[in-house]
Amino acid sequence: MTRKEEYESRAEALLLPILEENSFSLVDVEYVKEAGTWYLRAYIDKEGGITIDDCELVSRSFDAVLDREDFITDSYVLEVSSPGLGRPLKKDRDFERNLDREVELKLFAPRDGEKEFRGTLVRYSADDLTLRAESGKELTFGRRELALIREAFDF
Repeated sequence: MTRKEEYESRAEALLLPILEENSFSLVDVEYVKEAGTWYLRAYIDKEGGITIDDCELVSRSFDAVLDREDFITDSYVLEVSSPGLGRPLKKDRDFERNLDREVELKLFAPRDGEKEFRGTLVRYSADDLTLRAESGKELTFGRRELALIREAFDF
């Protein structure tokens, strides 16, 4: 396990009780370096959507736990937010949450001359996923083929 993965895993374990206590769900935790600064980001959600007050509540509680545990050796910025519209699906729980929902995906390389597909997510595994296109045809894609997959939205 890399240091990044260890930090994300430990942070997630510390965050989950806070979220459960407040009836929130965890979407993702990521530890990333951007423009020379490390960020520990927690993306949270709840039925009806997350508010700024929800983010502040979780941030204060989580910050206190992180200060007490003090396992991240780098200086970092803590951010707690909603996942936002258009957030990529990355983890199995993202795929589980989006089963039977419409998603859009982009491939690294074209398939039959197309790189973008849209349909209902009907199945997924560690290796692939299947969409049902509007025509009813099922299309299976290897997860390694995917440049991006996210919930589809019509504006």
